[in-house]
Amino acid sequence: MSSVASIEAIDLDEDGWLLDAHTGEPVPEPWLRDYFAERLTPPAWATDILVYVHGWQTSPNSAHRTAERLTALAHDNLAAAPARYPALAAAGFNPWCVVVRWPSSSPVTPAGYRKIRDRAHAMGARDGDGHAAHILGRLLGYLDAERADPGAAPVLATRDGQFLHLIGHSFGCRFVCEAVQWAADARLDYTLGWHSVNGSSSHPFAADSMLLFQMAARRDAFLSLFPHILPSEEHDGAPLRGPIVATYSRHDRATGFWHLRAEQQSGIGHSGIGPAPAPMYTTRLLPLAERYPLSALDHRFVNIDASDVFVRGRRLNPAGAHSDHVRPESAHLLLTLADYSR
Repeated sequence: MSSVASIEAIDLDEDGWLLDAHTGEPVPEPWLRDYFAERLTPPAWATDILVYVHGWQTSPNSAHRTAERLTALAHDNLAAAPARYPALAAAGFNPWCVVVRWPSSSPVTPAGYRKIRDRAHAMGARDGDGHAAHILGRLLGYLDAERADPGAAPVLATRDGQFLHLIGHSFGCRFVCEAVQWAADARLDYTLGWHSVNGSSSHPFAADSMLLFQMAARRDAFLSLFPHILPSEEHDGAPLRGPIVATYSRHDRATGFWHLRAEQQSGIGHSGIGPAPAPMYTTRLLPLAERYPLSALDHRFVNIDASDVFVRGRRLNPAGAHSDHVRPESAHLLLTLADYSR
C-alpha cells in the first residue's frame, strides 16, 4: 500500500472553464475528452477515485496539500486499526485523487466572503454563463467511463471495481452538487459509463459517496439549489449510489454569522442541512476508536455534528473553524464511507 495517494489537479478560471496546465489557456470544448485522457486516466493500481473540490481562501498549492493530508490521514487510520474498516482491510485501499482548483481567494472579511459566494454561484449556475457544472460533470462522466471493471486485470479486484467518492469543502460543495445535478440532466453520450449494479440506471455516472465538509450554502439548498439531486416521480434524479453526508460545527463563523447576514439564515456548515427532499439522519463526528454503525450512514442525507472536533481557527481569523476539517476524524469518516461502499 502507498503511504500517500497520487494527487492530480485541474484548474478552472473565473467562468468555471477548464484551463490547460501547460498554456494556461481554456481547453476548447471538442478537446475536453482528449485532455482528460492525457492527464486523468485512473491508474490501474487505484481502488478508489477521490474528486476533491476546495473552498474559500485556498491557493492551488494549499488545495494540493489538503488532499495529500486527508489521504495520508486515511492511510494512517487504516494502518493503525484495520479491523474498523474490514472491507478495505480485505481488499486494499489505494486512492487516486483529482483536486479541482478554482480562484477562491479574497480578503478575509464579510465583503470578501460575499464576493466568493457570488463567484461560486456564477461559476456553477447552469442557467447563466458559468461552466463549472458542465466541466465537472464531464470530468465525473469521464472518470466513471474509464474506471475499471472488477474483472479487468491487473486491477485489484473489488466487488464493483474502482469506487468513486466526491468530496467538497465550503463553496466547493456547491460545485460538486451542481456537477452531479448537471450530469443527471445531461444524458449525453460522451459521459455515459458503466451502470449501477442492477443495470437499470441510465445516468452518466454513479458516485459511491458524497462528503461535504462545512458547506457554504443555505440550509435549504437541497430544495432551492439542487432539487434534482435525488430521484423523484417527476425526475429521475442524480446518479448517487451512496449517501450525501455533510459536516457542521457551531464554531464555523463563516457559515454562521457571516452567512446569516448575507442570506438571512445560517449555512449548512454551521447548522447542518435543513429542509431536504428526503428524511434526514443526524449523528456526531466520531472519534477514531468508535466505528460508525451502518445504520448511522445508510440514509439519503446525513448531518454530522462536528462541533466537538472542528473548533480551531487561525488566531484572529473571523471565519472561525470553517477550514478545520483536515483531521483524523474526517479521514475516519471518509474511510468508513469507502468501506461501506463495498
